[in-house]
Amino acid sequence: MKQEHIDQIMAAAKAVKAKKNVNHIYMVACGGSKALFDPAQYIFDRETDIPATVYSSNEFVHRAPKALGEDSVVITCSHSGNTPETVKATEVARAKGATTICFSHLTDSPLWNAAEYPIHYNWSDESDASDYNNAALYSLVFHILNELAPNEKYERAIKCVENVPELFKRNVEKFAASAKQFGEDYKREPMIYTMASGANYGVAYSFAICLLMEMQWIHSHAIHSGEYFHGPFECTDYDVPFIIIKGLDECRPLDERAHAFCQKYSKRITLIDAAQFDMTGVDEDLRGYFCPLVVGVVLRKYADEIADHRGHPLSVRRYMWRMEY
Repeated sequence: MKQEHIDQIMAAAKAVKAKKNVNHIYMVACGGSKALFDPAQYIFDRETDIPATVYSSNEFVHRAPKALGEDSVVITCSHSGNTPETVKATEVARAKGATTICFSHLTDSPLWNAAEYPIHYNWSDESDASDYNNAALYSLVFHILNELAPNEKYERAIKCVENVPELFKRNVEKFAASAKQFGEDYKREPMIYTMASGANYGVAYSFAICLLMEMQWIHSHAIHSGEYFHGPFECTDYDVPFIIIKGLDECRPLDERAHAFCQKYSKRITLIDAAQFDMTGVDEDLRGYFCPLVVGVVLRKYADEIADHRGHPLSVRRYMWRMEY
């Protein structure tokens, strides 16, 4: 990770520590950026008694949480830094006196200027993956935790972020053949469900609404493994396709239960079992937390392959960026 990014992250974490009392950590964004925050909420839930909540930007503005104020921390993200709803949410939070931190790929953007503590991240095939938004967020989360309650566990987690590039490379290579087969098998599929829980649910959600629906125009829905038996499992049938993600965190039993039932009645299951990941470079007790980062790059490889087999580039849009909405 570049030193300038580390400096920005550390400045933000120290600003959180400087507050006498932190009453709530709000993480606010839209689409894939919003899904990015779900693993962070999971980590905060497990590691601190400070409430942490993920909001869609426009709902955050209109819902106006009563607790939002000088004791709050609001973390926002927009790749372009121009997402109007996220810029507005950041402005509202700052006006309320909250400590505002943002992530953006573009500096000097409206979001960058709206937040007190902007953090830049890189995003390209040539970039070091430890400078990606998800790795930078993990670095911030563990820096904040370490500032609030110093712990060698958090120091180890911060060091593990530096191993992300090799972690990604090894697992993308490991699942390359499976991803290619997925693209070939599902290239004409009009609908695919994606299922996960715990720290990985946000990745499943992002894959469903961004990669499949937005970028491939394939009907999809992210199903929480714990909610599968409370409605969605009635749609299970021999020809209904599911991508099921089994994580490494405390919620893995939910994924195992859902998979056990689903495979009895559907013959079209793509299983991504994190137990098969090469997690070398991440300490055993931290692998559940880092697992969503690997799930994300593996699923991206699956998306690349289905896009290639469909002849539909991931960059193609019908509405987004092409008209007013």
